[in-house]
Formats: sequence, C-alpha cells, structure tokens
Amino acid sequence: MLKRFYLIVVFLMPAFGVAAQDTARLDALTDALQLHEIFAVMQQEGLNYGRDLDRELLNNAGGEKWQQAVDEIYQSERIWQTFLPRFAAELDGADLEAMLAFFENERGHRIISLELSARRALLDEDLEQESREAYHAMLGEGHPRLAMLEDFIEANDLVEYNVMGAMNASYAFYNGMIDGQAFDFELTEDEILRDVWSQEAEIRLDTQEWLYGYLMRAYAPLSDDDLQAYIDFSATKAGRVLNAALFAGFDEVFTNVSKALGLSAAGFMQGEDL
Repeated sequence: MLKRFYLIVVFLMPAFGVAAQDTARLDALTDALQLHEIFAVMQQEGLNYGRDLDRELLNNAGGEKWQQAVDEIYQSERIWQTFLPRFAAELDGADLEAMLAFFENERGHRIISLELSARRALLDEDLEQESREAYHAMLGEGHPRLAMLEDFIEANDLVEYNVMGAMNASYAFYNGMIDGQAFDFELTEDEILRDVWSQEAEIRLDTQEWLYGYLMRAYAPLSDDDLQAYIDFSATKAGRVLNAALFAGFDEVFTNVSKALGLSAAGFMQGEDL
C-alpha cells in the first residue's frame, strides 16, 4: 500500500541544552548539507505521494480537503521540528569538525549540490523512469562506475536504511488507519506485521533501482577521485555517525508523517471532513 519514503525549514534553534559553540557548528553543518533545501524537496515528494494516495486509496474522492490535510501534515516547520531533536541527539559528542571539514570545502559543496539537483530532477516521473532505465543499461554494459556506486551504497548502508525506513513508515500508516477506525474488522499485530513484511522484497527492489538511478545521475559529473574521496569519508567514524544521525532523523519524520496520513485517510474513507 505504501510506496517508498526517502530517503532528507526553519533555522536551527538553541533549544536542546547544548553549548552555543556546538549549536553554531550544528547550524553550520545543516547549512553545509543544504538540509533546508533537501527538506523542501522531500516536502514536494510528500505532496506528490499524497496525490497518489488520493488516487489509489481514496479513488480520487479526497479532493481539495484531502490536499489541505496533506499540506498540513507536510508543513515544513512541522517536519523540521520532528527531525531536528533526533538529529541533534544522535550527533551529541560527535566529531562535527571532521564533518564540516569535508562538506564545507569545494569538493563537499559540489557533491551536496549535485545530490540536491538530482533529487529535484527526480520529482519528474519521466526523469525518474529514465534514471531507472539508465541503471539497468549500466548493469547490462558492466559500466565501470557501477562498482564505485556499489561501494558508496555499501559504505552508507543505503539499501538497508531505506528499506527499514519504508517498512517502519508502512507500519505507522497501518497504525494510523487503525486509530482512525478505517477498517470494519479487527487487525491483529501479527497480521499487520505479516503484511508489512510481505512488502519487503518489492520495497528492496524499488529502493535499489531508485538509488542507483539517482546516484548515477547525481555523481555523473564527478571524477573517480572525487567519488572515491566521498566513499572514503563515508567509511570514517565521522561519516558513519553522520549517516546514522540523518537516517534516524528521517525515520522519525516519516514514521510521524505516515501515521498522520493513515489517520487522515481513515477519516476520508469514512466520509468525514477533516
């Protein structure tokens, strides 16, 4: 039922009991990673997904009221304030200087900008499909860049993080539907988990296709040396901690958003005006 959630805004506020210097460095890191811009793209992805839900789950009956509900769920400050506490907590005591050293230099800035540009491009469904097809062509050709992309994905555990996040989101969506009394029958915990796990193979395949297509598009302008430097950073302790912190924050957002979507969808399925 639930499609993938990807794997990513207001300015950072000193509200987490950390020193001003640490807050400043965390602020600098969010700027270097262009998280404000990434969240804007994620918000648009969510709005697009809301339209898919209207078509696939509500038979296009949601209309303007459904879109208003989705707009509220994906409101930028709401999702940022869901992400930020978890992200900050995961980075407590981390080597922010090592992260900043990589992402504030020219190479790191270019990498993040390329990732953001590719993410924006894939909002277009035709370009997303084109990227998936290009990945399969790369597989058939044995393209030399493929091995480096595999190394990058493995270094950041991107498939597992995204599959886990999508399944957590699916479970949260079910719970929202149940809380909203969408079903006229009782669903047990085992039944929900069984259905969620039944999606795992499809989610994994979809994740792999999307990731490779996206990364191939994003990193096409990079030299092998630049991409290898990114892979090497990802394998460092600082790189692993940052990656885990980002996904922990994203998981917090998508679980929260998914439950809210399920709850809202339940109301519309019952003909309620939310």
